[in-house]
Amino acid sequence: MRGTVDSYTTDEMMTVAASRELKDGAVCLVGIGLPSEAANLARATHAPGCVLVYESGTIGTKPDVLPLSIGDGVLAEHADSVVPVPEVFNYWLQAGRIDVGFLGAAQLDRFGNINTTVVGPYDSPKVRLPGAGGAAPEIAASAGEVIIMLRHKPRAFVEELSFVTSVGYARGGGSREKLGYAGAGPTVVITDLGVLRPDPETKELTLSALHPGATVEAAKEATGWDLKVAREIATTEPPTDEELEVLRDLRARTEAMRKGTAG
Repeated sequence: MRGTVDSYTTDEMMTVAASRELKDGAVCLVGIGLPSEAANLARATHAPGCVLVYESGTIGTKPDVLPLSIGDGVLAEHADSVVPVPEVFNYWLQAGRIDVGFLGAAQLDRFGNINTTVVGPYDSPKVRLPGAGGAAPEIAASAGEVIIMLRHKPRAFVEELSFVTSVGYARGGGSREKLGYAGAGPTVVITDLGVLRPDPETKELTLSALHPGATVEAAKEATGWDLKVAREIATTEPPTDEELEVLRDLRARTEAMRKGTAG
């Protein structure tokens, strides 16, 4: 994990801040990794009524530990229902029944477009990533809103994506609406340094809040474009004792399960 601020790490602050964006009762289509951690933290704290959906077909998932993949059996074990994958997309997502899409990214640009396909030229990439998986583009297009979560680094926040896997606000302004997407697009980006939200007019991501200990200068240095900053920067509320206790317990149970030492 990256540095610490008093009694918690910047990664913990990021996860807690992201979890707070998920409202109780929301139907959330969750990505694996950081989004899954934040969504499950939300369900275990302030949003017990949120319905977690994974693209593998689990509805109302209540895992005791964090899944390794969308096919992890822990997702089905306590789910309200398990349905075919096409039903998740046709009946839930494309029909407007998903309130929030919770996504990660390998690369992000100033308009919230996501790359999870390749780094470098497509035909001869430096790194070949997991790809769209049939999910992220549809989630980005059709979910009521999208929350994006990733660590703030120059290699992640780039001037130009190597490949556009999922469209955020396209070229900015009204270009997303012209594509006919039903969802509102990315409403917030949570990093380990702060919170970015799209400008109401241009849709360019703007730094609106900093986590305790982070600075505007650090955020700008970690961004591959000239990062816009709100006139008034808010400061994120630090994690509560309850949030940290629940998050750390979730991580500890997950680690024990993976090592085969769970009781």
